Amino acid sequence: MNPATNSRNGLIKAVLFLLFFAGAIWLFRATDLREWITPERIEGFVRESGPWGPLVFILVYALGICLFLPATLFTGIGAVLFGTLQGFVYNEIGALLGASAAFFIGRYLGRDFAASLIGDRLRKYDDRIAANGFATTLYLRLIFFPFTPLNFGMGLTRVTFREYFFGTLFGIIVGGFVLTFFFATLAAVWRSGDWWQLLNWQTLLSLALFVASFFIPRAVRKIRPNALSVR
Repeated sequence: MNPATNSRNGLIKAVLFLLFFAGAIWLFRATDLREWITPERIEGFVRESGPWGPLVFILVYALGICLFLPATLFTGIGAVLFGTLQGFVYNEIGALLGASAAFFIGRYLGRDFAASLIGDRLRKYDDRIAANGFATTLYLRLIFFPFTPLNFGMGLTRVTFREYFFGTLFGIIVGGFVLTFFFATLAAVWRSGDWWQLLNWQTLLSLALFVASFFIPRAVRKIRPNALSVR
């Protein structure tokens, strides 16, 4: 395939990539979809799915990630619907599925065009990131880099999907469990109506873990992967 054809294909993919972004924005600003994206409606939809509820929730979680909705919203819903352990498993699967789909969208629609725009300086970053794909992805997940932008952004780099996937898998485990535990505990207290349970060990532990999670980025920044240093 000649350079002109490659350039044309890259431009077409870039246009499709931009149309995808524009379409997602249009869905929430010009349609009634945003009125359906509420915790109450999502919970009701999943509950009405009966035994298919977990699968439906995972797919909704993944779709939401691709449409730039906050992962925390779905993590909280998963915790409320399924409790700590099951909720954590379903949240992780949904987050990984959505992150993977967003990565492939970025890779196959935006990578060629991005590569054509990368200068020598940026190419060095791209090479370093690709050489340390797992470490870079893990690091950015641990410091709570915005979830959705990272999903699409890593697709624009040369990082392999394998390194991206496992970096994401291990990078979101701690934060995902802490948030699920925290939301599930609060939901249990809310349902019981006994607010004194806010002083029990589970609630206090979940709160302590939740607060501690905010110190993870500070600790991780002291161990920066080599991928982030370009000389």
